[in-house]
Amino acid sequence: MSNVIEWVLEMNVQEGQAAMVQPLLDEMVKATQADEPGALHYEYYMPEDRSTCTVLERYADNAAVMTHLGNFGAKFADRFLTAFTPVRFTVYGPANDEVMSALAGFGATNQKLVSGFSR
Repeated sequence: MSNVIEWVLEMNVQEGQAAMVQPLLDEMVKATQADEPGALHYEYYMPEDRSTCTVLERYADNAAVMTHLGNFGAKFADRFLTAFTPVRFTVYGPANDEVMSALAGFGATNQKLVSGFSR
């Protein structure tokens, strides 16, 4: 059984915020890569019109998620929520109550592994 927690967060770009998106994402990626060794996968995807954004994130365990959320809250949350409106947030894996409580404001739901493997 894996301790890995991953999620897919789908968002709309808020009206009038398109210009701030790329600098914010670049800053967030740089900080996460530098400061969070438990962040295993951290990628943002957007269509050509840049009207929506999908985030794929994977963390080593619940502690790594909480480290990320602490950094996110302290450094980026206000600007992030000015730029984006969450539409769908699905968390995969053994996210504990602390993690799910911390993500509740984004409307996150959790799906537990029922079968499969990871190499």
